[in-house]
Amino acid sequence: MGENVEAKRLPRNRHSDLFHSECPGRIVFDRITSRWAPLVLVKLAEGPLRFYELRDQIGGISEKVLSEKLRLLARDGLIERTVEPAIPPRVSYALTGMGHSVARPLRQLMRWVSDHGGAILDAQARHDHQN
Repeated sequence: MGENVEAKRLPRNRHSDLFHSECPGRIVFDRITSRWAPLVLVKLAEGPLRFYELRDQIGGISEKVLSEKLRLLARDGLIERTVEPAIPPRVSYALTGMGHSVARPLRQLMRWVSDHGGAILDAQARHDHQN
């Protein structure tokens, strides 16, 4: 019943309904839920990090992809890039207030995936075995 009530609260016009193909928010939704963005956002929720620290803590992400994700997330106002004057310059990345607000539910989703990942893999194996 809670899901139905929540669904009724969602806006229902093409400019604010993510289910509508012309909703501009869909671009932001796609960016936030892209392959690496949730990991970047949740990792930065722990505190500011430099580029190489992020790269080393997010296994499998290439420098090119990380650089692109950071640039796009900064453009969206979810992270801020700080350059400290030094030689070479020290660049760090941190979440903005809006970034923190989206990182919280992403962290909950990651926790859910961690808690249920085994059951999902078991269900996949059962399904694949039956088909």
